Amino acid sequence: MSRLIKKGPYASNEVFRKVANRTAHGVGHPWAFAAAVGVIVIWGITGPLFHFSDTWQLVINTGTTIITFLMVFLIQNTQNRDSHAIHLKLDELIRANRSARNALLTAEELTEQELDELQAEFTRLAKEKIERRRASSPPSSRQPSSRHAPASTSSSVTGARSSRTTSRSGRTTDDPE
Repeated sequence: MSRLIKKGPYASNEVFRKVANRTAHGVGHPWAFAAAVGVIVIWGITGPLFHFSDTWQLVINTGTTIITFLMVFLIQNTQNRDSHAIHLKLDELIRANRSARNALLTAEELTEQELDELQAEFTRLAKEKIERRRASSPPSSRQPSSRHAPASTSSSVTGARSSRTTSRSGRTTDDPE
């Protein structure tokens, strides 16, 4: 227990982080799901014993509500840390790459309109690159294949989009020099 207790202003944050991380990993395990199913099965089996009373129903409703309420905070904490770590890693890659736009280091602070404009630019650049590849490929290899499929970008539930970064000259960072 003494390992968990640190002195200073971040001591309670560190304890919460460790508890949240361990809990999130634990409840994400298949055994945790099996245990939850087991609880529901046992609760269902005991229904006739308690004559399917209001109290019997209240037990499962209250239990699941409390667990859900607490898990939201633990999982959100873990997600925030993971997201922050990923942003730092991406920032380091952008910073280290000479042809990357350093303005993208703060992309998470852009407005939705600015993000949409960037996404449109990246989509346009990807289409141009595909067209250049198609135009430079021999006619026999112009058959449709997965290699020439249009590039797609992904979007998450939050609406964040990802794509390759481009240099100021308009070349994507994976273009051959």
